Amino acid sequence: MLTMAATNRIHAGRIGAVVGRNVGALRSGPAYWLVLLSGFFEPLLYLLSIGVGVGALVGTIPTAHHGEIPYATFVAPAMLTVSAMSGALSETTFNFFFKLRYAKTLEAVLATPVRPIEAALGELIWAVIRGTVYTLAFLLVMVAFGLTTPAGALLALPITLLVSFAFGAIGMVASTFMRGWQDFDLLTAAQFSLFLFSGTFAPVDTYPTALQWLVYATPLYHSVELVRAATMLTPTPGLALHALYLVAMLAIGMKIAAHRMEKILLK
Repeated sequence: MLTMAATNRIHAGRIGAVVGRNVGALRSGPAYWLVLLSGFFEPLLYLLSIGVGVGALVGTIPTAHHGEIPYATFVAPAMLTVSAMSGALSETTFNFFFKLRYAKTLEAVLATPVRPIEAALGELIWAVIRGTVYTLAFLLVMVAFGLTTPAGALLALPITLLVSFAFGAIGMVASTFMRGWQDFDLLTAAQFSLFLFSGTFAPVDTYPTALQWLVYATPLYHSVELVRAATMLTPTPGLALHALYLVAMLAIGMKIAAHRMEKILLK
């Protein structure tokens, strides 16, 4: 029984080896670095065009929990959250799917003592590292533009880590169900819908009632609410519920992802 328990124990060294393999891929050439940079610039351009550009026309916007605030200050935390989400999703969907279905990288990994759950955790940690690179750069931009304070940026950073972990886990689950590259159109549509309707560009209480309840069920809404409260240093009702939602999303996602990887790769 002790031997079985030791066998089933998750080994940090094996997870680190999976992360290290991904770090080594950075040496493959400039193409990978260009992909990394592209994920940062998209939300930054949205911030500059809508938050700052349109914000100059809108002026301030009334919110239920933060009072009357500049529009750019309202939009910036949402774009930060989108940056954390996109960084993790990009790695655990497109890249992970390629490794799983085409490059057979994960088959090679599982030929070693690495177990499916350890491979999944290693891939997820790498995805979070990528998301963190985006969020750190974005937080520096926010501080430079006066859209948050250094204290707000420090408080928001661990929350964006949770966001990256939660979305990365769900992205990995989605990838295990993908049949081909065409299925990613559905994922892109879902991601863009979340981007538009999660309290990113307008307070949720301005939406029609039926749409409000739909938004309350989405993960990006809970993520944006957490990050916005942190960057503004303003506690709002329901923060514990928002955090619990993301923790549950992470735990359930990792359990399903590990099971699906085992089913696909060890059949």
